[in-house]
Amino acid sequence: MTHHLAVRGDVNMLSIKPSVLTVTVLLGSLALSSAADLTGKVTLKGTPTPEVALAMDETCGKLGPAQTTRHYIVGKDAGLANVFVYIKAGLTEKAKVPDAPVIIDQKNCMYNPYITGAMVGQKVRFKNSDPVMHNVHATPEATKGNKEFNEPQPQGFPDIDKTFDKPEVLVRVKCDVHNWMFTYVGVVDNPYFAVTDKDGNFTIKGLPNGKYTVCAYHQKAHGKASEGVIQEITVDSDKKIDFTVEVPPPAK
Repeated sequence: MTHHLAVRGDVNMLSIKPSVLTVTVLLGSLALSSAADLTGKVTLKGTPTPEVALAMDETCGKLGPAQTTRHYIVGKDAGLANVFVYIKAGLTEKAKVPDAPVIIDQKNCMYNPYITGAMVGQKVRFKNSDPVMHNVHATPEATKGNKEFNEPQPQGFPDIDKTFDKPEVLVRVKCDVHNWMFTYVGVVDNPYFAVTDKDGNFTIKGLPNGKYTVCAYHQKAHGKASEGVIQEITVDSDKKIDFTVEVPPPAK
């Protein structure tokens, strides 16, 4: 009797396993099919003022090639670099903050990258790869809720890790020792953002299906006067959207 019960139990277990595997596979497939890649291109309309050579001091001038401002970097087919593209609204679930920090380096007396993004609460790590003194001075908008900080970073000094507590596009960070050094961080409450490459292309991976407000923001073109170019989209598979950023008229 005991023998028959054991066999019956084994048979039941064997009969259940394929169903469990099938359900697992189906759930995995469903998870994969419910996420999409959002791609596109940002182009510039109009003719910007030419970039200006940076008047570096003698020490910084010897560290690398001559540098210019980075207000409007335009590539192939009028593609505009350094545009921060992000999901502004529509997400229904809160995402986990990445463990990996965002890296911003000070090299050849320039902040690199010039534009980057981070989630609220994610570490932003500032490095100094130069043989000179820098300082890391964040100047967020007073109304946004992030705290200003200003810390020295001499040659060989440890990396400086910081976080931003509130969404803000964009937070300016500068070096007071070298007044031409700036970087900008787009701080958002989700991981769905990108910065356009040298030809204006961007990809936001793994966006769940849904209806979203997407924003493309350019630091020089939009500044404080505009929240950027906005589109409303519905995502149910991989999707492509394009934006046009216009050069603002000259200030009167």
